Amino acid sequence: MSDAGEVEAFLRANPSWLADNPDLYRVLVPPSRVHGEPLADHMTAMVQVARARATAMAERADDVLAAGRAAAELAVRVQEAVLALLRATDKMDCLSGEMPGILAVDAIHLCVEALLPGVRPLPQGTVAQLLGGRQVLFRNTVTEARRLHAEAAGLAGHDVLVLVPGAGPPALLALLARDDLMLDPARGAGALAFLGRAVAAALGR
Repeated sequence: MSDAGEVEAFLRANPSWLADNPDLYRVLVPPSRVHGEPLADHMTAMVQVARARATAMAERADDVLAAGRAAAELAVRVQEAVLALLRATDKMDCLSGEMPGILAVDAIHLCVEALLPGVRPLPQGTVAQLLGGRQVLFRNTVTEARRLHAEAAGLAGHDVLVLVPGAGPPALLALLARDDLMLDPARGAGALAFLGRAVAAALGR
């Protein structure tokens, strides 16, 4: 007598076998008992499984589409922010004054491990400690809020830290928002990593 695994393997390898031998439906115990013949019970169970699978696949597809739209929206906003930065005569003023509105966040600060005009100074080693080798870090628990976000620290709910690469002292952008709509990790980190590189280029790093 074959064991259950062998039966399952045979049926998976021959999915039309039961359909070719419909008399067996009448001796098999149906997975759920409803009104009508056992054959109808099996067909109902098969339809239910297929519908559940189709519903799950549709939900996953909706999630993927929603994430794609959100990522595309952020990418467009980052492109507009980079263009504004390129046009600006005062890069630091653009970063802290114009760019938050373009990116739909509450505040943006350039934080550098040095004492420079218009930036938030950080102690040596802070950028590496916070980012841990990543280019972009999404955070729902904001630490070092006062140091990174200055007077906007009271709004701290969610932030994103973006590496600003290049020569010179280690630096990062600190983006702050009261809710996580625009700073949702589902929007992807690629556009924000590009923003960090664009800021570095604009500042001649």
